[in-house]
Amino acid sequence: MATTTGVSAQSRASTRWVQLVLGLIAMMSISSPQYVWTLFTKPLQEALGATLPAIQVTFTIVIVLQTWFSPVQGYLVDRFGARTLIAAGCLLSGLGWITSAYATSLISLYLTYGLFCGIGTGIVYVGIIGLMVRWFPDRRGLATGVVAAGYGFGAILTTFPIDTMMRQAGYQHTLIVFGIILGVIGALAALAIRMPTSEDVLPPPPAMASAVGVAPREMLRSKVFWLMFFMMTMMSTGGLMIISQFAAFSRDFGVANVMVFGLAALPLALTIDRLTNGLTRPFFGFVSDKIGRENTMGIAFLMEAAAVTLMVLLRDNALVFVILSGVVFFGWGEIFSLFPSTLTDTFGSKYATTNYGWLYVAQGVGSILGGPLAALLREQTGSWLPVFAIIIAMDALTGILALAVLKPMRRAYAAR
Repeated sequence: MATTTGVSAQSRASTRWVQLVLGLIAMMSISSPQYVWTLFTKPLQEALGATLPAIQVTFTIVIVLQTWFSPVQGYLVDRFGARTLIAAGCLLSGLGWITSAYATSLISLYLTYGLFCGIGTGIVYVGIIGLMVRWFPDRRGLATGVVAAGYGFGAILTTFPIDTMMRQAGYQHTLIVFGIILGVIGALAALAIRMPTSEDVLPPPPAMASAVGVAPREMLRSKVFWLMFFMMTMMSTGGLMIISQFAAFSRDFGVANVMVFGLAALPLALTIDRLTNGLTRPFFGFVSDKIGRENTMGIAFLMEAAAVTLMVLLRDNALVFVILSGVVFFGWGEIFSLFPSTLTDTFGSKYATTNYGWLYVAQGVGSILGGPLAALLREQTGSWLPVFAIIIAMDALTGILALAVLKPMRRAYAAR
């Protein structure tokens, strides 16, 4: 009897790892609308007779709907259930690709790819994060890091097949085929997803984690939330400044086309950066589970500040530039595991999805500020150095705030 009970408990405990894999699959299925979009811009320009800026409005719509509407998307997941909403989000994302294949105007492209993919990917992203912080109260950093990495790595599996199919059969056929494949795969994974119940055996959360579920309205009145929002906005803005302008400043620095290990420095750096930007999410998430969220933030953010500083000072050396760019992205991508796990530790898991939806708006603020602000500063000053000075200052300030302000503030909030 004791053996049977032990096996049953072990089986229930393993369920959360199955949920993690399902969440990873769902996240990978929605990564292509963002990360493979660039392959479709040229054929869409030719088919619609539009300029590149007009086509790129589609991508802006995707990002805005994914981030700025995340509080509503998170609320819907909490209100109607993860399984139904995440499956619907995957299907919406796939539908965006399928219907955009028939777009004959910019407006129809905006209302298909932009609207459906933006809403669909947003629902899935905040829904999966909200699910993982519930299933892994003891390993929130690792779990959110794994699924967040899946969002970036998923496109690695589809980029070359999509590019090959486009060359052979055209962009419309490719959008339809991959829209069906990605939508169905994501939806099937989502249909097996569920919230944990009282019957599931889950380890206890760490001592600093709240056992009380704080509602969004109350959370939005707390100084702790707005400090985290401010910190995530700064990190998002600084990181997106680098991402959006990476090719431009590498060319200005004269290293873009320098050969490193037989490859041009720019594409080599971009490849390494994508890998480190994905690997950092589960790595620092795991570290934060062991040594604490704020301690990990301090290490990662200050490391990024140092890496950006060195990258600028040694910008004439292509090899060093490539290596340090990888370190920079390794010190940035972990915000997508550290902030949701810190938020849920602070405000509990009952409203985790909706609460993270509010915090995720910070990424939307960063997406608006990052690219345009960096380009404007470069245009006004004639140099990238002021841009990097701001990035370094924001990285260092956020690391200091994590250790000197957020840590004691969270302790005081938990004590109340």
